[in-house]
Amino acid sequence: MNYQQSLDLAAAVPETVGPLVVDIDGTITDDSRALDPRVCPVLRSWPAPVIIATGKAMPYPVGLCEFLGIEIRVIAENGGIALSGRSETIQIEGDREAAQAVATAYRDAGYSLGWGAADLVNRWRETEIALSRDSPLEPLESIATEHGLEVVDTGYAYHVKSPAQSKGKALQVLADELGYEREAFYAVGDSVNDVSTFDVVGTAVAVSNADAAARSAADHVTTAGFGEGFLEAALWLAEHS
Repeated sequence: MNYQQSLDLAAAVPETVGPLVVDIDGTITDDSRALDPRVCPVLRSWPAPVIIATGKAMPYPVGLCEFLGIEIRVIAENGGIALSGRSETIQIEGDREAAQAVATAYRDAGYSLGWGAADLVNRWRETEIALSRDSPLEPLESIATEHGLEVVDTGYAYHVKSPAQSKGKALQVLADELGYEREAFYAVGDSVNDVSTFDVVGTAVAVSNADAAARSAADHVTTAGFGEGFLEAALWLAEHS
């Protein structure tokens, strides 16, 4: 699909579609995590509320909403942070202190988080810690368990977080704030951290590059992957609304 076709798709989405929850990395990006520009007109013109739901720290989805020109409705840090609009209260769920303790113990054991001195991945995190997938997983899981936390492999990073936080749980909070039944939502994603979202929405679509957990939990799997897969998902949702 070229850019003009994505504009045509954006214009063709019916007013009857439900609100949309969409992941970032691997879902509206290419395989190098660069945003696919063709997704922008579809997200910008979606007739119902759009929620950007990601494992990234809050500034990333907020910035994406700003540049797309859509209302700031975000789920960040795998459900650790949720916001239903720029003037609303930020909902926080998680245990950053415990996650930081895991990171400290991991470093003390001789391992690295893998991001370098600046550590832009964690600099703005409030509820969890993320590590490079080049870092050894087994000792990380052992230390996390000792602190009552879990490790989630999103395919892009290892996230150390509270078992109580998830994208799906955060969505239920935002659905209430936005005045929608959770079954009214559509979701598009690619990873195990999207499964909790898929479990609470009415219709879930996994892009073809999705991991086994996301594919199994989805109602539909696209033929294309990454940003192209999202466009295919948007077309499918428009046709089935």
